[in-house]
Amino acid sequence: MSESLKVAIIGGGRVAMHHCRMMEQLTEVNVAAISDLREERGDPLAKKYGVPYFDNYHQMLSEVPDVDIVTIATPSGMHFEHAKDIISIYEKHIVVEKPTFMRPEQMREIYTLAEEKGCKIFPVYQNRYNKAVRFVRQAIDQMELGNIRMASARVRWCRPQRYYDRDAWRGTWSHDGGALTNQGVHYLDILRYLGGEILRVNAITATQGVEVEVEDTAAAIFEFRAGGLGVIEITTAARPDDFEASVSIVGSKGLAVISGEATNILTTFSPDPEKCEINSEKFEMVYGFGHREMYGDIAGVLNNQNKPPVSFEDGMGTLTLLHGIYRSAELGNWVDLSENNQSVRLGRPDDNISALYHTPAP
Repeated sequence: MSESLKVAIIGGGRVAMHHCRMMEQLTEVNVAAISDLREERGDPLAKKYGVPYFDNYHQMLSEVPDVDIVTIATPSGMHFEHAKDIISIYEKHIVVEKPTFMRPEQMREIYTLAEEKGCKIFPVYQNRYNKAVRFVRQAIDQMELGNIRMASARVRWCRPQRYYDRDAWRGTWSHDGGALTNQGVHYLDILRYLGGEILRVNAITATQGVEVEVEDTAAAIFEFRAGGLGVIEITTAARPDDFEASVSIVGSKGLAVISGEATNILTTFSPDPEKCEINSEKFEMVYGFGHREMYGDIAGVLNNQNKPPVSFEDGMGTLTLLHGIYRSAELGNWVDLSENNQSVRLGRPDDNISALYHTPAP
């Protein structure tokens, strides 16, 4: 498989638009079709990229059968249903936007199905591709910072009531989750990516700036398996704008701080401060440029049989951490992540909401 890979996208919202923009900059992949239940969203995007629009992804994959990859950019709570359809019926590789799946058992089922069908799954954690994040990961691997003693993730963003009121799935336990799941999961992932696996966590959550059933603020302390400690602070109750998404690493040999609006600026690197400027970048949008690099890697995997950039175990580690934080807040106590502690709320079924986004087979 050496020619350009054809990608069909399910979903026509802002994230789907960004996927299209990033693929437009590559020769290895190209957008082949777009499906969205709402014509007013999907059709203009399809016209912009000169590809067919469908309001039913079953019809899309039947009429454009030579698609190589399907990108799932739909409400989080629909990822499982959509992924299951695409792999079981059409046997296509899938790219799945965060948080991949709502519950660990869903992730296990889809990966098992994909292995049976010979399909690959590519979770989207684009911030791993940020120049600052890559640089700090390399520095950690080369022990430039020494042993990690302390780490933190901090997100101070703004999501007002109108953000949640736009769609029925937003702000629900069944199909969205709160600040941790929708906005914060990228930075939980970077904590693991840089610092390693987390042993246990103790968290508290609150809803302060909006009227929704999920949290808009979370605070937690945690312990790495290797022994370092850490702090998580994630809120979408900041006003009036997005201010910061940062990760810091305190090592036995030095300090690294990645800040900016979306972990795009290396503000501190004590072993060599001159490395900060050249390992920082400006983003036009909080999505950054990582989707472009991700699709390049995906093409490499499918053309050369390399390993996916995010393995099943890696993706499961981030989902396990997410659930552990929620479960700790529910219990009001420490939670050991090795004991399969899962939230009783995140991803709970809601057939009424699912019915709004279900796509029937023709």
